[in-house]
Order: sequence, then C-alpha cells, then structure tokens
Amino acid sequence: MTAKDFNDRMLSLGLARVSEAAAHASARLIGRGDEKAADQAAVNAMREQLNLLDIKGVVVIGEGERDEAPMLFIGEEVGSGDGPEVDIALDPLEGTTLTAKDMPNALTVIAMAPRGTLLHAPDVYMDKLAIGPGYGPDVVSLDMGPAERVHALAKARGVSAEDITVCILERPRHEEMIAEVRGTGAAIRLITDGDVAGVIHCAEPEITGIDMYMGSGGAPEGVLAAAALKCMGGQIWGRLLFRNDDERGRAANAGITDLNRIYSRDEMVTADVIFAATGVTNGSILRGVRRAPAFIETETILMRSKTGSVRRMIYRNPIR
Repeated sequence: MTAKDFNDRMLSLGLARVSEAAAHASARLIGRGDEKAADQAAVNAMREQLNLLDIKGVVVIGEGERDEAPMLFIGEEVGSGDGPEVDIALDPLEGTTLTAKDMPNALTVIAMAPRGTLLHAPDVYMDKLAIGPGYGPDVVSLDMGPAERVHALAKARGVSAEDITVCILERPRHEEMIAEVRGTGAAIRLITDGDVAGVIHCAEPEITGIDMYMGSGGAPEGVLAAAALKCMGGQIWGRLLFRNDDERGRAANAGITDLNRIYSRDEMVTADVIFAATGVTNGSILRGVRRAPAFIETETILMRSKTGSVRRMIYRNPIR
C-alpha cells in the first residue's frame, strides 16, 4: 500500500470509536485502586473495536512483547483483514495509576498511519524534548542542557526565562534537571504520570500554559506524542536510553541499529497520521468520563495531520 491509499478521512471516526470504547470500559474502575483491572478493561474494549475496522492493521506500539501481553502485543494483527495496511500505535489506558487513584489526565490513546511509517520503538526509556508550533527548526535541541533550552526558547519567544513554563515528569531521576530549570527562574509543572498528555500540552500553550516538555519516559509514548504533534503542530525529539544488554537487544529486534540516534517528530512518524484520545479522568486536555442516570458521556479529540484538523467530540451513549 502507498500512502495515498490511506483514507484517513474515512478511518478517523472509526478510530475515535476505538478510543471511546476503551474509555467507557475503564471508567467503571476510576478510583477503585486496581490498575491492572482498569488497564485490562481498556485493552479488551480497544481490541474488540479495532477488529471491527476494515483494515489490515499491525500493532507496532502496544502492550509489550508477545510473551508479556496476551493481546494488543507488538506485532499482533488487528482489523477485519480487508482494507488498507496500517501501523497502529496505542496505549489503551495512558495513566493506569491516574485512573486507579482518580487523578487528572488519564487518557485512552491510539494513532494510525500507513504501514511502515511509525517508528517501532522498543519498550525502553526515551529522552524527550518538545515545544509547540511557531518556532524555527533549531531553537532547542537534546544536546543542550536544561537551562540552555529554557534560555533559547525564551529568546525565540522574545520573553524572559521567568515567562517560560516547563512540564516534567516527577521522578527521582529528574531531580537535577528540575533544579537546573528552576535556577533559570522558569516555572515547572510536575506531572506524576501520563507523559503523552504532558507533551500534547506544548501544542496549545495559550490554553495549557506549558511551553516545553523535557525528561525521560517510555519510548512507545514518545511515538504516540509525536503522532499528536504531527497533527497539532509542534516539535519533538527523542533519543533511546538503554540500561542493559536486554534493552539493547529489544532495539535490535525492532530493527534499530544506531543506538545513539536522535529522532525528530517526522522521523518517528514519517507519513500522514490520524490520532484519537478520549478522556478517562478530568484533565487539562479532555474532560473525563461523565455518568448520569440515563447516559454516559465522553470527550474525544480526533486529529488528522493531512489537514491539520483538530476535532473535539462529545459522545453521549444511553445506558440501557
């Protein structure tokens, strides 16, 4: 299949249904303290809906290796078997802990692109840096230190460092980075989980107040974030991080030979992509699932990079 056979307009609403189904399924477990059950509910619903789509899909970013995940594992074929050949990147519940504890910004997330156009990122860490739209190509880079990035972005915006807000995942490994960023006078918004949402914040700084994301997190989530920014605008760079030979072996199995390569947004997602995310818990990007006596309501963001369209949809489903 060539990229021109990828009918993103026709497939996009189907992708939204997949995301919504996962959110519905996990909603009953919000605040119940069971991360695994919430994730499994989302996985089951997402897989069921994916198999209703007329696609020849392969999961390239999923729940893990085949021996670790019973379904939606990397390499699993999904869809009806008819229609275009596509890559699928997904996180059935981005923020399992957030869901279990009823904390903000839990999402269901999925992206689809023509076959062979999404980076097959292994399940390792990735050093990430992201900014919103409207900047030149070399304003900031992963080779800069955290303080240098803040000052460079402030200069490009024509503001002082004190006017910059950086989103960082709150982890012990980021303590030095956090201290260096605060040393510039910049503000930091710390998040406990959910770095796909963290990166997406950069695309709408006028709404979210976030100018830049930095820090290490999951490489698969980096590809999903790149798919979102390819639709919304903005830049992201990622460099895989390896802690041992097993992780380097995962990269080799994924076909990655240059272990030090820095991937840009368009190297992680090399063709047009569609992206859908549905809110599970209330957050700064999407409203969470809302239950009423007669219906359940979700909010979904659906995006297409081909047109740059960003559609927000409220789906109200009667409870029978």
